[in-house]
Amino acid sequence: MQDADAALAKPAELPRGARRFVRELSRSPKGLTGFVLVMAVLLVALLAPVLALNDPAEQVITHRFLPPVWAEGGKLSHPLGGDNLGRDIYSRVVYGTRVSVVVALIVIAVIVVFGTAVGLASGYFGRVVDSVLMRIVDFQLSFPFILLALLLLAILGKGFWTLVLALSVAFWVNIARLVRGETMRIRSLEFVQAARGIGVPEWRIITGHILPNTLPALVVLATLDVAVIVLAEAAMSFLGLGIQPPTPSWGTMISDGRNYLFEAPWMTLAPGLGIMLTAIGINLLGDFLRDTYDPRMARR
Repeated sequence: MQDADAALAKPAELPRGARRFVRELSRSPKGLTGFVLVMAVLLVALLAPVLALNDPAEQVITHRFLPPVWAEGGKLSHPLGGDNLGRDIYSRVVYGTRVSVVVALIVIAVIVVFGTAVGLASGYFGRVVDSVLMRIVDFQLSFPFILLALLLLAILGKGFWTLVLALSVAFWVNIARLVRGETMRIRSLEFVQAARGIGVPEWRIITGHILPNTLPALVVLATLDVAVIVLAEAAMSFLGLGIQPPTPSWGTMISDGRNYLFEAPWMTLAPGLGIMLTAIGINLLGDFLRDTYDPRMARR
């Protein structure tokens, strides 16, 4: 009974991997800064309905080109001012965070699953399978991203899922090539050869031995790719190929404000800072993860 009470009174300990992450993060100013920025972006995206002060799509004619709160004529109810249609820029930036995060998470999930499957098959089986899959990858890499996006948009039309598809098709090849290289390296190691020798099924070797050992490098690349996806989504929305009005997007907001840079520079400043801080945070966190978990960095 006393042992049970002692076990209940004992505070729960973090798993070993989590303890290492917290320990290394506390020692790295770069990683800590990136982690704080990424968590802030995720919280803003999650709490967008609570943090937004106004309807992001509401147009108030008297608020056209309303200056931010620190400038003369600004209002606390519109801290970042109003745009050319009288919409609240602060609320649009907050909801634009949600759009960028949702697109990035969906795309990264798709490309990690598909790219990992292709990379594992190509690297493990080799020969004909490797030749066919890598020729597909080479063919994909020969297409510029914007050209591929235009092709998909011309066939499927503009929209959220078309944007997700275009970004997924553009970026899965990086994951596939990384996993293929790691798989080719790991399959030649002694423990994989021993598993083959005792008759372990190939699917169990792939899922139980090779895949877990590719995860450190895969997590690092996937984290860094999130920043690239956020920038690509903003670029496509800026060109009118991504998220369509009235849904707020950072890229669309910058596109709307480019014609008013001298009259209302705050229209582009706020979403531009959102993109910049998000990209910096993700890259700093990605660099920290690479330095901490990538075995190739550990050997240097």
